This record gives sequence, structure tokens and C-alpha cells, in this order.
Amino acid sequence: MIITSYVKAWGDLLRPGAMKIVGIGVALSLGLLIAIYLAMVWLIGWLVPDSFSLPFIGEIGHIDTALSIVSAGIMLFASMFLMVPVASAFTGFFLEDVAELVENEHYPTLPPVRKLSLTESFADTLRFFGVIVVANLIALMIYPFVIPLAPFLFFGLNGYLLGREYFQMAAQRRMERDAARALYQRHKLTVWMAGALMAVPLSIPILNLFVPVLGAAGFTHLFHAVTGRRG
Repeated sequence: MIITSYVKAWGDLLRPGAMKIVGIGVALSLGLLIAIYLAMVWLIGWLVPDSFSLPFIGEIGHIDTALSIVSAGIMLFASMFLMVPVASAFTGFFLEDVAELVENEHYPTLPPVRKLSLTESFADTLRFFGVIVVANLIALMIYPFVIPLAPFLFFGLNGYLLGREYFQMAAQRRMERDAARALYQRHKLTVWMAGALMAVPLSIPILNLFVPVLGAAGFTHLFHAVTGRRG
């Protein structure tokens, strides 16, 4: 069921319109990360003096420049872990388009979807953004202390978060929120395994940028598989 869903999703990734969504998500994510870095540089320049004196050493200069360079390295390292969660959150604004693309191709006889209000859709995406970024920031601080277990923590955490959110997003297009949650509870293990499999490409540069759209397509297929529909 899971493998079949992702095989179909890889095919959907090549359809017209899918790559546009990937590009929008990546562009917005890069813009946000660059904005965060520029804000850090500005804050360092505002808070840190150009130079100061130490006893027996004398004056030390270019402190703010050095910290700006160090912060660039920290930002590059953090972006390896945060780029995809952030891209996933931004892509969440366009998941409706991905799901519609998938259903038009594979499930053309379905009735019209349950339309979410703009407020409801924005609130769901914002909540997903907050949860996944905060969880990965916390995990990022834990990784150095559990290096042998870091891969398991990464895949387990993101598998759970991505699986839960993407499955419920797909389900809520076709059923009420409470029913979508109940369906998730009945298939929690399957959804977690699908989320963990979705998290595997997160560690592969370039390929990881396609994960949000791949996940949206894959979980749309998975939702229809667990509800008994076949494309």
C-alpha cells in the first residue's frame, strides 16, 4: 500500500504543474532563510561593538565581522535540517493543487471536495509550520548529544510529524476534521511508516527539495488506499 502510493507519487511529480509548486516552495524557503540570516547579521552589528580591550591582551577588533562569519556557518549547517521542514510548511499552502492534480488523474469519478475556508487552510498550514520547525530546532540541539541515535531520531520524528500532518491534510479534503482524525488513529502505524519513508530523501541534497510535493501526492494516494478507493 505504502510503496504503491509512492510509486504513483513519483509519476505525479513529473506532471505539469507539480514542478511549479516545488519551485515556489523552495524560493519562499530560501527567501525566509536568507532573511533570518540578514536579521542575525543586523542584530550582531547592533549589539556587538566593533572592538573591545582585554587585560594583558589589548584591543581586539572586528568582533562583529567575525561573529557574522560564524553565524553564516551556523546558518548553513542549520539550513541542512531546516530547509525541508520550512519548504514543507510553505508548500502546505499549495497542497490543494497537488491533491487536485493527483485526483483528476487517478480518481476522476470522485465527487467535489470539501472546500476549506481560507482562514481554516491558513491556520492549519501555520500550525504545521510552527510544530515542524520548533520540533526540528529542538532535535537539532539534541543531535550532538546522541550522535549514534541521531538518524533514528531524525527519521522517527519527521516520519511522525510529516505522516500525521500530510495524511490529515489529505483526509480533510474529503471528510470532516473529526472523521479525519479518527481515520488517522485507525491507521496510525501505516501513516507513521509512510512518513518515515517520506523522511528518507530529506537527507539527500537536491532530492530533498521535492519531498513536500512528493509527500502531498503520496499521502493523497494513501488516503484513498485506506478508504478503499483504487485509481
